[in-house]
Amino acid sequence: MSRRSDQRRDAVFALYQHDLTGRSVDSAFERDAAPFTRALAHATLDNREEIDDLLSRHAQGWTIDRMSPLDRAILRVALLEILHPGYVQGERPIPAEGAIDEAVELAKEYCAAEAPKFVNGVLAAALREIKTTGRARG
Repeated sequence: MSRRSDQRRDAVFALYQHDLTGRSVDSAFERDAAPFTRALAHATLDNREEIDDLLSRHAQGWTIDRMSPLDRAILRVALLEILHPGYVQGERPIPAEGAIDEAVELAKEYCAAEAPKFVNGVLAAALREIKTTGRARG
């Protein structure tokens, strides 16, 4: 079994491929994709409207469509875990700060040089809103 961070990365890449190709997210999974990876990607898609609403409010100067597809996938997965920590029944949720750290690490490894700062800034602003209001406003 792979580590949770690897499974998150796999969910991000599946969402990225889905976003680029328009094919179903299921077709983007590796054959042996972990149940956690599949649940994370599907929950992110199921909550995309709420996630993108939050993203659009906090990505200062950026529209969702202007973001790099990989940055967008990383942000969406992290926000899903922040907004809906119990999306996988029986799994211990990651703390919000942990979701942000995981997202920043993915951005450092796979995205452009400025992406980690962008990802951190957007997620930190979104988390402040969530903590202040008790939920994402929509």
